[in-house]
Amino acid sequence: MRKALRWTVALAVLIGTAGATGGTAHADGSGRAAGAATAATAVTDPTTQDIKDRLLAIPGMSLVEEKPVPGYRYFVLQYEQPVDHRRPYKGTFKQRVTVLHKGTDRPTVFHTSGYNVSTNPTRSEPTRLVDGNQVSMEYRYFTPSRPEPADWSKLDIWQAATDQHRVFAALKPIYGKNWLSTGGSKGGMTATYFRRFYPRDMDGTIAYVAPNDVNDREDSAYDRFFASVSTQECRTALNTIQREALLRRTEMTDRYRAWAEKNGSTFHTVGSLDKAYESAALDLVWAFWQYSSEKDCAKVPARTVSTDELYAYVDAISGFASYTDQGLAPYTPYYYQAGTELGAPTVRNPHLKGLLRYPGYFTPRAYVPRDIPMKWRHGVMRDVDHWVRHHSERMLFVYGENDPWGAEPFELGKGAKDGHVFTAPGANHGANIEKLAPEDRARATAAVLSWAGVAPAAVQRGDDQAAKPLAPYNKALDRAQDDRRTTLRP
Repeated sequence: MRKALRWTVALAVLIGTAGATGGTAHADGSGRAAGAATAATAVTDPTTQDIKDRLLAIPGMSLVEEKPVPGYRYFVLQYEQPVDHRRPYKGTFKQRVTVLHKGTDRPTVFHTSGYNVSTNPTRSEPTRLVDGNQVSMEYRYFTPSRPEPADWSKLDIWQAATDQHRVFAALKPIYGKNWLSTGGSKGGMTATYFRRFYPRDMDGTIAYVAPNDVNDREDSAYDRFFASVSTQECRTALNTIQREALLRRTEMTDRYRAWAEKNGSTFHTVGSLDKAYESAALDLVWAFWQYSSEKDCAKVPARTVSTDELYAYVDAISGFASYTDQGLAPYTPYYYQAGTELGAPTVRNPHLKGLLRYPGYFTPRAYVPRDIPMKWRHGVMRDVDHWVRHHSERMLFVYGENDPWGAEPFELGKGAKDGHVFTAPGANHGANIEKLAPEDRARATAAVLSWAGVAPAAVQRGDDQAAKPLAPYNKALDRAQDDRRTTLRP
């Protein structure tokens, strides 16, 4: 009886969704909102309805809370999704979604970080550029958007892209103007994968600092990056202090152990405190370039620094808490994907020869609980890369010159149409359009405005220099986000 009831509920959700999507989602994107008119006709006169009522009229959509935001309406919502889009009768889960509503006459930006979604209102850069609405979606399997029990085999980029497709199809009848997808780092990867599987949903994509690990076994690009980034003096200082952290392993792990006992931190996933310590030490140079800048080279401690100062520095850059069970648990979905589809960088460290106790350990499998099975899916990233190079349209990639994640970027081939790849000089993992050189910034802004359908007349005539953000800076909404993810995560 319970099984029959669950099947009935799942079927009801599927039928309700079909009204919004016009049919089952297909991997080639052919399920684009064909049934938009069906969902729209469910409302007699939508223009007279409050936006909250229109959102909550969507089958499977429920309200968590509405927060006051001057000039906007802001909603934290839950949307019911199939655990398996190929077998929607197998069960559902609630996915967290937020809507920053400007107006149904404005374009909409679909944002995802590829991780959790913040329930506090913020604007992504494209949202400010086009003065539009923003829909933000939590990535499946990041809590609370996780099925219970969790079938980890249903965590893959196609399932996640189909989550995003269903949210778009449900909201398109309300927000009928142009849509752009965006995200930074893993969010940039997510926005790219979404376009690969559903290329007709979005009118453009802006992907920031998105890694593209096409061949997980060939990572020499990262070695070349670390051999050439910044100055020889800075590289030597970082390598020296990283080596010193391992030379003083006993003193450093004594401090780490005292901290862990005080805070109730455990190390079951990685296997031991010593393995966690080695992971943090290995992460030091990468984390420095991911979040710091060349001016921070002057702050790298000398080899003769006290152990207390050395411990504080490594903790500030790598984050010892990140390799505890408590620090890893929120990111299990990322490490699972890195070890099954996305790939993860491997860096050679000849300056640490003889100091590593666990060579080959620094891989995604080490940071996922052993009761979660993992199996590598060959060719997934190669497929995405091929599509971006030869079939993509209206895609813009932004990278930071000093960001290690940009060592393997997305590139555009002859088959790509109206696409751009820009690099922000001297920028780290926080690179964006604003940090580009003036000419590139103008070109990128003009492209975003044009794809959103809101380019001023001068921009439409080809004057990129006339391209400016359409919304003024808002201190509350446009503040820099604390997206720092210590440990080797994009």
